[in-house]
Amino acid sequence: MLKFQLHNHAADETEASATSAESMVDTVSNMSVDDVGNLITTYVIPFALDLLIAIVIFVVGRFIVKQVVKLVGKALSKSKYDDMLVDFLKSILSAVLTLIVVIVALSQLGIDTTSLVAILGAAGLAIGLSLQGSLSNFAAGVMLLVFKPFKAGNFVEAGGASGVVDSIGIFTTTMHTVDNKKVIVPNGAIYSDNITNYSAMDTRRVDMTFGVGYEDDIKKVKEVLTEMINADERVLQDPAPQVALAELGDSTVNFIVRPWVKSGDYFGVMLDFTEAVKLRFDEEGISIPYPQMDVHVNKQGE
Repeated sequence: MLKFQLHNHAADETEASATSAESMVDTVSNMSVDDVGNLITTYVIPFALDLLIAIVIFVVGRFIVKQVVKLVGKALSKSKYDDMLVDFLKSILSAVLTLIVVIVALSQLGIDTTSLVAILGAAGLAIGLSLQGSLSNFAAGVMLLVFKPFKAGNFVEAGGASGVVDSIGIFTTTMHTVDNKKVIVPNGAIYSDNITNYSAMDTRRVDMTFGVGYEDDIKKVKEVLTEMINADERVLQDPAPQVALAELGDSTVNFIVRPWVKSGDYFGVMLDFTEAVKLRFDEEGISIPYPQMDVHVNKQGE
């Protein structure tokens, strides 16, 4: 019985469609030449004109968008902004202006664009809420590219990592450590914390401390250290290097040595001078105390 009803229902739909098609054919066949002319004049020609105008608006609008983006790109390039930031801003500007052109073209066709704009706004809000972390990294990336607290090749400490910057992206910054490990740091973590750029200045001061024994001649120690630091060609004479007795420690007399060097020579001078001091102190008979414990045992008579 159910099968029979389904067949009857399908047959009814087929008959209805056939009837509707026949009705349309009859209507068209019964139209006079004047009716066809009125139809073309009232609907076809205005729609064709609107379509043509919409196409012209889109083509001309796209041309204007390309020229505007090109001019903005040249202006940003002259302002010495990072190439990656310039390309990104050009892409954003092109997308926004193209969207405006499309909306204007659709309006010319009589399409209600208010609902389209509302849908795009709601979609943008939803995407923004779901990508809060990514958007914060994006905003921080733009700030890094605009204000340039560091650039590729600088040795920096930022976002809980330290190393040489390889690239600055929109969302992350890539660097490699002194032992050649690749580190990718979110831009949000970098911009929300302190940034130390060790390569920002042309010169740096090397701070070194050397301890000698209390029995050593402190005048001789100071002369040796001064002679050694002045003999290093990498040490700058302006500002002059500093050698001074800084502290009387528990078991050592501590001297500070503070030469100024070019930033690229920082680690080389520090490591080479530390080794040279040990060798020279051994030659001069200057002791370098190390922590030790004296144990005294008192024997009492039985």
